[in-house]
Amino acid sequence: MPQFAYVAVDAKGRRVKAIMEAESEQGVLAKLRDQSLTCTEIRPIAKSRGIGPAKLKPKSVIVFSRTFATMIDAGIPILRCLEILGGQTRDPLMRETILQITADVKGGMTLNESLQKHPRVFSKLYVNMIRAAEVGGILDQILERLSGFLEYEAEIRGKIKAAMMYPVLVLIFSQVMLFALFSFVLPKFKDIFSGMNVELPPVTKALFVMGDFMGAYWWLVLLMMGGAFVAFKAWAKTPAGRYQVDFMKLRIPIVGELALKMSVARFSRTFGTLISAGVPMIRSLEIVGETLGNAVLTEAIDKTRISIREGQKLSLPLEQSGLFPTMVTSMIDIGEESGRLPEMLVKVGDFYDGEVETTVKGLTSMIEPMLIIFMGCVVGFIAISIMTPIFKLVTSVK
Repeated sequence: MPQFAYVAVDAKGRRVKAIMEAESEQGVLAKLRDQSLTCTEIRPIAKSRGIGPAKLKPKSVIVFSRTFATMIDAGIPILRCLEILGGQTRDPLMRETILQITADVKGGMTLNESLQKHPRVFSKLYVNMIRAAEVGGILDQILERLSGFLEYEAEIRGKIKAAMMYPVLVLIFSQVMLFALFSFVLPKFKDIFSGMNVELPPVTKALFVMGDFMGAYWWLVLLMMGGAFVAFKAWAKTPAGRYQVDFMKLRIPIVGELALKMSVARFSRTFGTLISAGVPMIRSLEIVGETLGNAVLTEAIDKTRISIREGQKLSLPLEQSGLFPTMVTSMIDIGEESGRLPEMLVKVGDFYDGEVETTVKGLTSMIEPMLIIFMGCVVGFIAISIMTPIFKLVTSVK
């Protein structure tokens, strides 16, 4: 259905800016009259050309949540908060989203229903926590908790990206240098040795064969690598492929341990936040399973939901899955027994967030010497291959 941006004036003379879906401009005007609004400006909104909420920065949602919580705590009505946020937000994509939410709330929707229409901006976790907040009348507290949760996740992702930046740059630089060696340096030495009529050792012949192949068929190598990457991505999008990829991720030494710790930290923190917000346990587990990003762990959470419906404790099916560490299941068991499950889950999340940081630092410190050793072996192989015929030539001259 077409969308129209409009500016209207209410009975108190306040200007209202929002977006409304309607069949035509006349439909918008009719709806505004029903809301006792006088339209002063209206224009159709062109459809987006591939630019949408998927490009929205996470920081925009954090700022929206934090500001919204502050205004709700100050006693400002929800609709007025949305109008202010729509006028003050600098991010154009976030502004458009807020305007659409404002129009939906004016049309009679609840806040969580209007947020649910924008799944690429507001996750299921976000929408369900807002739903629980509206039922419990604690919207300001939940928004504050959500903003803190989103800020912490953004901080963790930022630390991981920063820690992996140096190894990635070193690896890219090493590949560029190898390409330059094979493309420009080795052909020069090959011409020199050919003119001197020196019998080349096997290691040098192998190096020149590799250089000739790279020089003649570099496009084929890139094409094969690109084709393999595209085929792998297509296979990984299938249910069976995604499950196998996620299973392999958890089995890779060190990297699998890091992936599991990150998932456990996300599970604990998200589950604890939902439970403390008043979301039912079964629904909370469903949301958590969808936000973990790992099909193997999602399957374990689904089995846990089924077990809980059958009357089992939460900790038992998690322990039987063999994926969650004993410390996690023990803390959850204690939380169930003491009635302090949300608090225990948050503590588990804090602990594993620290473990993630430690593992990332250890992985980074291990990757650096491994890259240096790899580069040393490559350079040493090339040096030996080049110097061996030179030594032979010097010996023959003597």
